[in-house]
Amino acid sequence: MRQTAEQFLERPPKSLAPLYVIHGAEPLAALEAADCLRDIARKTGYAEREVFIAESGFDWGKLTGASNALSLFATLRLIEVRIPTGKPGKEGSAAIEAYCQRLPGDTITLFLLPEMDWQGKQTKWFSALEAKAAAIEAMPVDRSQLPRWLAHRLSRQQQSANASALAFLADRVEGNLLAAQQEIKKLGLLCPPGEISLKVLEDSVTNVSRFNPFQLVAAMYEAGDQDTTKAARMYRMLDGMKAEGEAPPLILWVLTTELRMLMRLCGFTRGGRPPHPSKARALEQVSRKHTKKSLTALNIQAAKIDRMIKGLDSNDPWDALAQLACGIGGVRAPMSAAAKRRAA
Repeated sequence: MRQTAEQFLERPPKSLAPLYVIHGAEPLAALEAADCLRDIARKTGYAEREVFIAESGFDWGKLTGASNALSLFATLRLIEVRIPTGKPGKEGSAAIEAYCQRLPGDTITLFLLPEMDWQGKQTKWFSALEAKAAAIEAMPVDRSQLPRWLAHRLSRQQQSANASALAFLADRVEGNLLAAQQEIKKLGLLCPPGEISLKVLEDSVTNVSRFNPFQLVAAMYEAGDQDTTKAARMYRMLDGMKAEGEAPPLILWVLTTELRMLMRLCGFTRGGRPPHPSKARALEQVSRKHTKKSLTALNIQAAKIDRMIKGLDSNDPWDALAQLACGIGGVRAPMSAAAKRRAA
C-alpha cells in the first residue's frame, strides 16, 4: 500500500501494519508522518522502542539480532531503522531483504529513508521493502498548492488569511516547509484567533524561502501564471539561491541541459538526452514558443554566461541566468540592470 504523508496524517490508521517505510524529499512531511506513527504505536501498547542509525560502518548484524530476539520485557515494540544516505551497501541490502522475509512478531518496524531516485527504487532491497511495507512518501508541496497548505495549518490554530495574504506568505516560505511551520507557530503566538491581515504578515513573517536549480526548472515549465508573475518568481528564486551561496556553474549546467533537451525535441540537434516521460508534456508545450533562431540565441547566451562566471566578462552572471531561465521558459524577462544602464 502506498500513500502520501499528507494522506497518512489526514486519515491515520487505528491499528498499524507490521512494516512501514517513509521516504521522500520533504523533511517536515517525513518527520510528521513518523511522529504520527510513533504516537499511534505508543497508544496501542508498543511501549518499547529500539532505534538503529545505519551510517558508515554500521553493524547490520544488530538488526538481524533484534529481529531474532524476544522483547526485553515481553512487550510490544517499535524498531526504527534510519538510513540517512538511502544506500545501505551490500551487507545492508542483504540484511534488509532477509528481514523483510521474516518480520519479527509483536513488532512494528519503521524504515526512514531520504528521497530515493529512480535507481534507488529499482534496487532489490527497496523493492523488498515496498512489497511488504506500507509505504509513505513525503512529497514536496509545490507553489500552486502552498496557499491551501498554509491555510490548513493556520486553521489548526483558529486563524485564517485571505488569498492575497496567503500568496504573500507562500512567497516568503516557498521551498522551506520546516521554516514555514515555524513561522505559522510564531503567528499563533503573536496574533489572536481570527483573520490575519496582509499588513500583519508583512510586519511579522521572515523571508525563509529556499530554492534549488531543479525548482527553477519546474517554475520555467509551470503553466497558468502570467509572464510577469512567472518571470518575477524565477528572479526571486535566483536571488534566494545567490543568498544561499548556490554555485552559478551548477545552475548554468541545469539550464543548459534543459535547453539541449528542447533543441533535441524541436529536431534542431541530435545532442542532449531525451526528456523523462514525466516532463515530456511540459517540454512540448514550451517548445511551441520557440524557433531554431530563438534556441540558438539562448545557446549563445549560455556560452556568454559561462564567460561571466569565469570572470572573462564583467556583466552580472546572476542577472544573465535569470534572463536565460525566462528565455527557456518562453516568457519575457524584465530589462536587465546592464540594459537599463545602457538605455539611460
